[in-house]
Amino acid sequence: MAKDEIDVRYVAKLARLALTDEEVERFGRELGDLLGHVRAISKLDTENIPATAQVVEQRNVEREDTIGPSLDRAATLQMAPQAEGVYFRVPRIIAEDV
Repeated sequence: MAKDEIDVRYVAKLARLALTDEEVERFGRELGDLLGHVRAISKLDTENIPATAQVVEQRNVEREDTIGPSLDRAATLQMAPQAEGVYFRVPRIIAEDV
């Protein structure tokens, strides 16, 4: 196995994936192609490129945190499928027998 070749079966086992022989072969080729692209990119001169360079400018959009009108608690709880006191009652999502 070449030093940059990926053991597809081992990675699939770690990810708990059952792959057929055809899938192992296909993913091996695809991962090989990906590594080829990474090798090509690593040959580029990026010495003068800032680490945070983006193709599209990114900036934070912020607004003042101001107090505004909100929903009436009693009216909102009346519209809820289930309420318990001043809270919304929702179905349990974590099983007791884990």
